[in-house]
Amino acid sequence: MIYALITTAKLNDVDPRAWLADVLARIADHPASRLDELLPWNWQRSRMPATAAA
Repeated sequence: MIYALITTAKLNDVDPRAWLADVLARIADHPASRLDELLPWNWQRSRMPATAAA
């Protein structure tokens, strides 16, 4: 099952590690009616605070 998720992410030009880490961090607070937003083909990384360039 994990291999299928990773392959699906790759097929959708999504970094599997970034996608899985983000989804696991967000899924507990994410509404069940909007779970389709977390699928690899719909996923957009959650906004991270901008870091200052050195």
